[in-house]
Amino acid sequence: MTIERVKPKALEVRRTYRLVARAAGLPDVRAEVEANHDENRWWPTSISDPRVRMLAAGWSSRVSYRMVETYAEVITSAASRGFDDLVADTDSELATLVRPIGLPQARIGYLRSLAELLRNWEKEGIDLTAESVDLDALVLEFAARVRGASYKVAQCALLTARGYHCGIIPVDSGMVSKLAPVLGITLPSGAVAHERMRHILEAAVRARSAEFRALVTTNGYQVTIPAGVEPTWWVHLVLIYFKRLYLNGPAPQLCDRRPVCTKVVGCPHSTSIAREPGGEHGAARRDRQR
Repeated sequence: MTIERVKPKALEVRRTYRLVARAAGLPDVRAEVEANHDENRWWPTSISDPRVRMLAAGWSSRVSYRMVETYAEVITSAASRGFDDLVADTDSELATLVRPIGLPQARIGYLRSLAELLRNWEKEGIDLTAESVDLDALVLEFAARVRGASYKVAQCALLTARGYHCGIIPVDSGMVSKLAPVLGITLPSGAVAHERMRHILEAAVRARSAEFRALVTTNGYQVTIPAGVEPTWWVHLVLIYFKRLYLNGPAPQLCDRRPVCTKVVGCPHSTSIAREPGGEHGAARRDRQR
């Protein structure tokens, strides 16, 4: 069973493009995207084994941004040992390896169940890199059978196994709770929201692929996107870093009138209603007074 792909509304596609266009022009977003596009700190291309890449996707879960260097050391050590040797390790040995990033039992459980799933897929003749593979079905099965894996982890694992530019746009909890409202996107409740939003974002890029690619050039991004692929990886990074830099706070220059205001950041509304005395957003205070 898969989650049915519902065609996104034209307004959802348009708003996604407008937000990406606006976010891509922000210097701090651009700096983060350029630093992580061709060689991502979380999922480095130096790891050649797709099984270890999928392991890294799961082990990166619940690691804070300030711990990325520690996480990188753990993953580098894991990659040097190889996936098969890791699976053969005792729980005690694995606990020692992952202790710097915490949650050893959860990370050991992820590895064990991932190895079991990959063995089953191999028996069934499933090639994760094949163009014809049903990615939606694999995401669903991964999330259901790998211990501690959510839809987001499943999306990330398959993306890392297939490569940055495979067409998958991973969606984390912040994109569901903070980015979707900015885009005016209504999502179903529960974990399925991650898949629904992924479908919307991927469809938006597919519908306006050339225009999204043009944004890369127009904004002078120093990144490499292979010819003939949709810029899904670039769009993912633009949105994820816009969310982290402007929505997690949220930033004071963020417009209260989103998604109606297409400028979103640094518009006249931001300066006029951003904050009133007492530290509240003006719009929020007025709403409460009504």
